[in-house]
Amino acid sequence: MNKNKPEKKEAPRLIAENRRARYDYFIEERLEAGLVLQGWEVKSMRAGKAQVAEAYVYLKEGEAFLFGANITPLKTASTHVIPDPVRTRKLLLNKSELSRLVGSVERKGYTLVPLDLHWKEGRAKLEIGLAKGKKQHDKRATEKDRDWQRDKARVMRRG
Repeated sequence: MNKNKPEKKEAPRLIAENRRARYDYFIEERLEAGLVLQGWEVKSMRAGKAQVAEAYVYLKEGEAFLFGANITPLKTASTHVIPDPVRTRKLLLNKSELSRLVGSVERKGYTLVPLDLHWKEGRAKLEIGLAKGKKQHDKRATEKDRDWQRDKARVMRRG
């Protein structure tokens, strides 16, 4: 209808992904949490210098924290701020989500793993998964199934 309005370009949504999490865990539930960040961290994330592969989520005193996520500072970071690439970052969740997570982690033996770091409406968000650990035979079955799907697709293409 409006021919004069230019179409908005969608910015790349994904910043970092933890692919290992799907291999090591059964993901039961997914939640999206905000992050408390400093300015230099946001700039680094926009440049794609973040990693969540070795990170984990820890619940302490009714709050959630992200440990081990690496956000590499840019060379142009401010001189009056000393950047710490692997500092602990607080996660922003509402009280009902936190209480449900505490119950699942402490009573049911679940683990909280970061799945990916992405942008949503200009804000950095962390998708965390409520997960159960896989045993070695589960990992082998997952790998076998993935190989079979790849082989099946290859056969279908060849005809």
